[in-house]
Amino acid sequence: MWGQRFGSGELQFQAPSVPQYVVFAGDTVRFNRSDLYERMDRELITFTYSHINSILMLKRSDRYFPQIEPILKLYGIPDDLKYLMAIESNLSPKALSTAGAAGLWQFTKTTAKEYGLIVDAEVDERYNIEKETIAACQYLNKAYSKYGDWMTVAASYNAGQGGISKRLADQHQKSALDLLLVEETSRYMFRILVAKMFFEKPEAFGFKVDRFEKYPFYSPKDIVTVSGPIESLVDFAEQHGCSYMQLKEANLWLRGTKLENKSGHTYKVLIPNDK
Repeated sequence: MWGQRFGSGELQFQAPSVPQYVVFAGDTVRFNRSDLYERMDRELITFTYSHINSILMLKRSDRYFPQIEPILKLYGIPDDLKYLMAIESNLSPKALSTAGAAGLWQFTKTTAKEYGLIVDAEVDERYNIEKETIAACQYLNKAYSKYGDWMTVAASYNAGQGGISKRLADQHQKSALDLLLVEETSRYMFRILVAKMFFEKPEAFGFKVDRFEKYPFYSPKDIVTVSGPIESLVDFAEQHGCSYMQLKEANLWLRGTKLENKSGHTYKVLIPNDK
């Protein structure tokens, strides 16, 4: 057993025991079979000893959860689904997977366009937190209307609805928890359950991040609606009292140095708070 000082107290790193059950999105998931118990135990251990990712996610949580929670509520998605987003991207809005999935919710280009997001050389709305979260809500609602079970919805987010539906039919099951799946998807559902436990009680995993150590969310100083081109984002930033770097960090969806906007789309450009 070993300890590490972090925040205001010293805690010992030791994985929590597998609980009897976890209530997720209103559903009770029990671990009363050996396979369910062991799969849950593995992810509890993984979260406990992945120190860098675990600490950074805790630090980022106060910045990104408050941005997406109202959108989930608006679209009728249980608040617990924010933990799906957390394990998708480690709460990094710049996340880009080896398969080309991007943003907090890790949409591929194909899926992003299917749900109305613009993805081209100068704009990639997978990096627009509000728009990508709305697209994720639409996906999740569509999947829930098909499966009626949030753990199966989560599995479909990882493996695709087509793949999960085929396996449910082939294996004569109703829940993805009872399916033989590829390891990534099989682990995925339990990672979400552990993420809920982790964010609700990080001390149980041996982590303590004080509130003042977390990265805060600052509301933008202004929001500028743009329907035409921006010839230079450097000049645009200067005109609105911020640096080019600050502008791009606040609007990760702007991928170039200008916005030609030949299609005449309307965009909301955030002017960052100087905090």
